[in-house]
Amino acid sequence: MSGKLNGWDDTIVALATPQGIGAIGVIRVSGNKAIEIINQMFAKDLSKQASHTLHVGLLKIDDEILDEVVVALFKNPSSYTGEDVIEISCHGSPFIQEKIIDALITKGCRLAKAGEFTQRAFLNGKLDLTQAEAVADLIASNTDASKNNAIKNIRGGFSTALKELREELITFSALIELELDFSQEDVEFADRKKFLGLIEKLIFSTQQLINSFQLGNVVKNGVQVAIIGKPNAGKSTLLNTLLNENRAIVSDIAGTTRDTIEEIINIDGVLFRLIDTAGIREHTRDIIESIGVEKSLEKMNQADVVIYLFDIKETDQKDITSITNQFKQKNIQYLLVGNKSDNNVADKIKNLSAIEDIIFISAKNNLHIDALKKALVKKAVHGNINNEATIVTNARHFNALKKLDSSLVEIQTGLNHQVTGDLLSSDIKNALYYLGEITGEITNEDQLDYIFSKFCIGK
Repeated sequence: MSGKLNGWDDTIVALATPQGIGAIGVIRVSGNKAIEIINQMFAKDLSKQASHTLHVGLLKIDDEILDEVVVALFKNPSSYTGEDVIEISCHGSPFIQEKIIDALITKGCRLAKAGEFTQRAFLNGKLDLTQAEAVADLIASNTDASKNNAIKNIRGGFSTALKELREELITFSALIELELDFSQEDVEFADRKKFLGLIEKLIFSTQQLINSFQLGNVVKNGVQVAIIGKPNAGKSTLLNTLLNENRAIVSDIAGTTRDTIEEIINIDGVLFRLIDTAGIREHTRDIIESIGVEKSLEKMNQADVVIYLFDIKETDQKDITSITNQFKQKNIQYLLVGNKSDNNVADKIKNLSAIEDIIFISAKNNLHIDALKKALVKKAVHGNINNEATIVTNARHFNALKKLDSSLVEIQTGLNHQVTGDLLSSDIKNALYYLGEITGEITNEDQLDYIFSKFCIGK
């Protein structure tokens, strides 16, 4: 989808840098009157200057000097939005920035809405919708994995995969439509056998994208890890060791941790939200501790991965079997972590080491903590986050891909049952619709407003 929607032919302005005091602030202006408006305030006629040039001078409103600035000029269509764009680099005083923006509004600009610059880039055909959404993902990225995936999608990684699907589908759709035009002649332009092979290929590609969403969710949102276990198993010590700081209070008194403590750690480019929980025991008369235990169980059920920490001396194989059966019944991903393995427990470790997903550490003495981190990444990341394959991170894309998959399966079923061209044509149109919904060929103003409203103002 390209071209202007109603009310999108004016000139907008916004602060593009964060609020607050800094060395430099950048104010962005975009629209068909951007150059005309700045010319009323700047010492140089920008209409006579080449695109992609910088200009130093005084910015004034009437006779008042607002600031000495650097103006970056980007003429349409060779700009981010596809319109005339001017970026004013001024001194980073919030007072100065506000004065300049107020002056620009007086001269004919209006304040931009959240994401409006990127929305204009989409409407002017500079980006498709998946690329535009990747811009927001890049701004929100907080790990190498999320940054790299967003950059890949801005450069068209996801779009390229979808365009290939779409082009192949359109080719056969045109042949089917041609057959309908010559229905009286009983001719067949589309090779049904070849088409079936294509559909099977498209189903495989679509399902690969759908399956990547689990990894994409890890890349974008991180992994929630609940550290649970009996009182005094060493949960708070483990949290402190993983964070390399004394975040949680540690003592030999059972039940010291009364509430959940949450901290974030980056392991191999993946964010893990670690949740230290109150020790779980069945009977306690302490009301506050009871509330803490309830919260622990709640966090356990919400977590992506559970670390079940236990004291090796006080745990046997029967205990482990009981807890793992509970995890499996609730479909909870887990790691069993035997703590205090630096004590004289060699025989206990030997007896327990055959159990699946078990690691032995000493949280207090930082023993085998790296092995635990590697096991956490392996458990959370079902795939290689650093490979070149396209990874779906957006829930909107995921839902549309599932609808696309259903449509492709309908086409496959129709071909296998040798249905008529008109029925095939209807199913193909549905598939093309869902593809267009992802990339933005098919959308509406309300949907765009919702998508771009999640952007920051000035982007």
